[in-house]
Amino acid sequence: MMPAHGDAVAGLKQAGVSNESKGMWLGLVGVAIFSLTLPFTRMAVTELHPAFVAFGRALVAALCALPMLWYLKAPWPTRQQVRGLLITALGVVVGFPLFSSLAMHYVPAAHGAVVLGVLPLATALFGALRFGERPSRGFWIAALVGSVIVIGFALRQGGGAFQLADLALFAAVLAAAMGYAEGGRLSQSMGGQQVICWALILALPVTLPLTIWLGWHYGVQASASTWMAFGYVSLFSMFIGFFFWYKGMALGGIARVGQVQLLQPFMSIIGAALIVGEALDMSNLLFASAVVVVVAIGRKMAIKR
Repeated sequence: MMPAHGDAVAGLKQAGVSNESKGMWLGLVGVAIFSLTLPFTRMAVTELHPAFVAFGRALVAALCALPMLWYLKAPWPTRQQVRGLLITALGVVVGFPLFSSLAMHYVPAAHGAVVLGVLPLATALFGALRFGERPSRGFWIAALVGSVIVIGFALRQGGGAFQLADLALFAAVLAAAMGYAEGGRLSQSMGGQQVICWALILALPVTLPLTIWLGWHYGVQASASTWMAFGYVSLFSMFIGFFFWYKGMALGGIARVGQVQLLQPFMSIIGAALIVGEALDMSNLLFASAVVVVVAIGRKMAIKR
């Protein structure tokens, strides 16, 4: 996967594409990878305990991160970087996997996907408050409209009310937004590969013992398809996807590239239909079209960095 990522960036450079556009394209690749996280998590938690899936995927990814850092000859992070890495780990290594896995044990992947549609707005908020990005009023309007669309979609699917699992999904949104914003900022100085690798390793004192205990206590007997789903969320959702995602935010800005996430719920819905066999109707495509328009508008709005 590493040469493909490097070739993609080199190709964009040769084409004379701006950093902002490169960031958007790389962010889109990351979103495409992340969009299958909920469907595969839904598959994994049917036979494995949700907490085991959450911490186990982080453990597997951390075992991949160790040789990656050796290959990159990565220097030890500074004390200031460690602080940011711990925040990143708390958000995307521990918080989001745990809350989303718990939610997927109770609600369909399509339902979770639309609730997570508010993630772009949350990511922009964290970026603006923590790092001084100043999106224009037009950007905030576009982000708000897009978020309202996906929330309305979730309420429509839920019969006018959120389910208890939605609380876990909203917690997952906050955790992911915090980790995305912090990791995106660190990527400007460390590179996206090092950010996720160090975050995974710093979380090992939590993920390693919990994975072992959960596996021993609840068991790890599961079908091949369940382990395949676990493998996807471990290698792609928890590791490779972040290479593209953090690099994209470093180049294009947290708030602007975060807007690409508005496409993720609808990509996840299609993935849920293909992978898990969940229903897909025309209303999904109509809502997806509305979000694409909002993303296109938000893409043109000014953001001061």
